Formats: sequence, C-alpha cells, structure tokens
Amino acid sequence: MDDVLNIYGYKAVICLDPDTKTFRGEFIDLNGGADCYASDAGTLKHEAWASPRIFLQECEKHGVEPKQSFSGTL
Repeated sequence: MDDVLNIYGYKAVICLDPDTKTFRGEFIDLNGGADCYASDAGTLKHEAWASPRIFLQECEKHGVEPKQSFSGTL
C-alpha cells in the first residue's frame, strides 16, 4: 500500500514494509536525505514534518539545491 503526503509542498510516498512492519516516507522531489521511518502512522507523520525541515535548513546552510533536478528523459 502506498500513499502520498504533501509536506512543505514536497511529496513523500509512504509505504509499509511488511517484513519489518515499519512505515517509510520517501521524499521523491528532494535531493535525498529527508526520508523518514517509524513503527506507527502517528510517529511517521511527526517525522515526515521534521525530516524535510532539517534537510532544507542544512541545504540552505551549505548552499545546496534541495530539489531534485530532472533531465527530462526517462
């Protein structure tokens, strides 16, 4: 099962790993480093708001473009 959360205008695809019973949020339009993990949906939602905020602060601090750049080809 996959769902999408919109956090700070960035999309996170949420899935459940049935083997570990862990939720994972993967931010698909950020350069990386902002993914989040949790054992329950409430904690995942909290982590989903904290993770990109910290990631974006670090990008700004180091002058790194946070958005994923697309080449236009698949």
